[in-house]
Amino acid sequence: MSLKQLLARPGPVVAPGIYDALTASLAAGAGFEAAYVSGAAVAYTRLGRPDIGLVSMTEMSETVALIRDRVGLPLIVDADNGHGNALNTQRTVRLFERAGASALQLEDQTLPKRCGHLQGKSLIPAAEMAGKVRAAVDARASDETLIIARTDAIAVEGLQAALDRAALYAEAGADVLFVEAPRDQEQMAAIVRQLGGLRPLLANMVEGGDTPLASAGALGEKGFRLVIFPGGIVRAVARTAQDYYASLARHGSNAPFAERMFDFNGLNRVIGTPEMLELGRGYDATS
Repeated sequence: MSLKQLLARPGPVVAPGIYDALTASLAAGAGFEAAYVSGAAVAYTRLGRPDIGLVSMTEMSETVALIRDRVGLPLIVDADNGHGNALNTQRTVRLFERAGASALQLEDQTLPKRCGHLQGKSLIPAAEMAGKVRAAVDARASDETLIIARTDAIAVEGLQAALDRAALYAEAGADVLFVEAPRDQEQMAAIVRQLGGLRPLLANMVEGGDTPLASAGALGEKGFRLVIFPGGIVRAVARTAQDYYASLARHGSNAPFAERMFDFNGLNRVIGTPEMLELGRGYDATS
């Protein structure tokens, strides 16, 4: 089922963050119907750096292609600010769509951009972003590929400016609206009240970020149609990896950590090694 079809159903669509084919397959195995390819998570894991615009368009498209080769889930892909102007945005749309993106999230930050929950952001003019949205809509090969317009204006220009920007982006053709980093429940209610009748709304849950944390069910009841948890997996993996390396350094053995990790055969079962080997045997030459 496409993301467009999922959004047409009752209830919120929940998209956990992923950053590679392994996390994508684990998310699919857990039963999720969509996933969010997080630019921040890719920066954290592929570069070991913060989300400040360092991941390139080609690095992101390569990541999406590898994920798409592994899973069939609809993939919502963080396209930052389109990696440039309207024409750059069109190239980003074409590249990401061919790689397997089901939706592209575009934001109205300047270059270089930064994580929506970091301070010190700056924005391009609203009219320029509206042009990028129109360019993205024109560039997509399929109407099933959704354009998600994100505004970071709350932190820079205030809530009403963010609402005005989002409405303008909807007029430009955005399929989903994403007002980043509302500060409290009142701001979240205002977003739903003023924009919920225009387009499906996305809510972003960032542990330790500016937005109050809530469950997908609670957000759905408020009126949000798409809920992402973009960086949770990296925070979980980083904490576990830090504990693992500390244990190995202290003990010189993985034995004390064994209950918190897969063994060789356990991981092979998770990633489908027996099935892959059996598939390969089906193509062996026979006499």
